[in-house]
Amino acid sequence: MDTTEQGVARTGGEHEFTTLASEDVYVGKILALRADEVGMPGGGHARREVVEHLGAVAVVAVDEHDQVVLIHQYRYPLGRRLWELPAGLLDVAGEEPVRTAQRELAEEAGLAARDWSLLVDVATSPGFTDECVRVFLATGLSDVDRPAAVGDEEADLVIRRFPLAEAVRMALAGEIVNGPGVAGLLAAQAVRDGRGQPRPVDAEWPDRPQRFAAR
Repeated sequence: MDTTEQGVARTGGEHEFTTLASEDVYVGKILALRADEVGMPGGGHARREVVEHLGAVAVVAVDEHDQVVLIHQYRYPLGRRLWELPAGLLDVAGEEPVRTAQRELAEEAGLAARDWSLLVDVATSPGFTDECVRVFLATGLSDVDRPAAVGDEEADLVIRRFPLAEAVRMALAGEIVNGPGVAGLLAAQAVRDGRGQPRPVDAEWPDRPQRFAAR
C-alpha cells in the first residue's frame, strides 16, 4: 500500500470492496433500491445506494435498404418522447436474451429477422445501478403480426424507418439520447462499414443483472 503526500492511502487497484451490511430501501416490480455499507481502501466504509434491475435487450433492425427501425416512445422520467430502438426487459424467467429480443421486435415493430448477431453490451449507469442492456443486430427482416393485445404505452408507439447513416447523425446531434440506442447505432454503422465484427448471440455476458431476478 502506498501513501501520497496528502496522506491518503492508495491500494493500486487491488482493494476488495467488501459489503459489510445491506438493507432494502424499496422493492418494486422492475427494480429494487438497496443501501450497502462498503469497506473502502482507506480502511473506513461508505454508503452505496444501488438500483437493482432486471436487465434488458435492444435491437438494431436493419432492412435491405440499409434503413433502421426506430420507435418514438414517451418516457415519463424525461417528460418527452424519445427515438429509441425496439427493446424490452429480461422479465421472462429462463428466456435467452436473443429470444427476448426476437419477441420484442415482433411485439413492438411487427418484424422478424433471419440473421442475428451481438453488437454491444451497455452498462447504462454503473455508478448507481446494475442495469445492463444487450444490443443485437437483426437483418433479413420480414413482417409478422403484432399481438392484438398491447399495453397502454405500446398503443402510443410510432414506428419509423430511417437510413442508418441518418440515425447515426441523429445520435451525434443529440437527437437520439437513449444510451443503448446511441451505442447500438454507432456499433451497427461500424459493422456495416467493415470496421468491426459482431459477436455470436450467445457470447458470455458477465455483467448481466442477476440479483433482482433472484429475489
